[in-house]
Amino acid sequence: MSDAWEKSAAAWIASQGEAGDFTRRYVLDAPMLARIEGQGFRRALDVGCGEGRFCRLIAPHVGNTAGVDPSPSLIAEAKRRDARGDYRVGYAEALDFADHSFDLVISYLSLIDIDDIAVAIAEMGRVLAPGGTLLIANLNGFNTANDGRGWRTDWRGRPRDFPIDAYLDSRPVRAAWKGIDVINWHRPMSTYMSLLIDAGLRLALFQEPAPTGGDRAKADRYRRAPYAHVMEWRRD
Repeated sequence: MSDAWEKSAAAWIASQGEAGDFTRRYVLDAPMLARIEGQGFRRALDVGCGEGRFCRLIAPHVGNTAGVDPSPSLIAEAKRRDARGDYRVGYAEALDFADHSFDLVISYLSLIDIDDIAVAIAEMGRVLAPGGTLLIANLNGFNTANDGRGWRTDWRGRPRDFPIDAYLDSRPVRAAWKGIDVINWHRPMSTYMSLLIDAGLRLALFQEPAPTGGDRAKADRYRRAPYAHVMEWRRD
């Protein structure tokens, strides 16, 4: 696995602060939390927890939470901000937990960072207890299939269209912004859906949430081409 996230850890921590970026703060946090609050989850695992922001957000609503991430620097930051939290260096493809250990497993914008997605999803299914929930926030496939130019603008500089290419071809895509330089994976939606079904999971919720605040121009662009979705899968 690439060490790009470890090299980008300091820039990532600086860019996120405590509130998170636009997509997390104004699009995904609320619907993700809505699926957790008041549900009585006893033990949660955040796969790809980064600096632990979402673990800290859900801590009041879950009995115990563990977070794993392959970047030692991000795990160190998570421990610094939450000294009593359970944060471990680890990989989604080899979760160091027993079968059925968690009644809630979370992947919050981490599927796109995982190289061997088939093994990782199988692992998430393995550690999920019967009756448990796998809660996913992921980037939409047409977002990651952008042809590299982002939004194209008209002669006035206004967003015109958001071109995509080779949607059906899974491939690594370089993502660089604010000093962060990592590899994301583009995959068609069918890849994720098929693997989740193969893991014995049942789709219970699919949402494409709209922005609830933030920069108005950014929110307007997001409504034209929503970047992300939320899925809830359950093990019967």
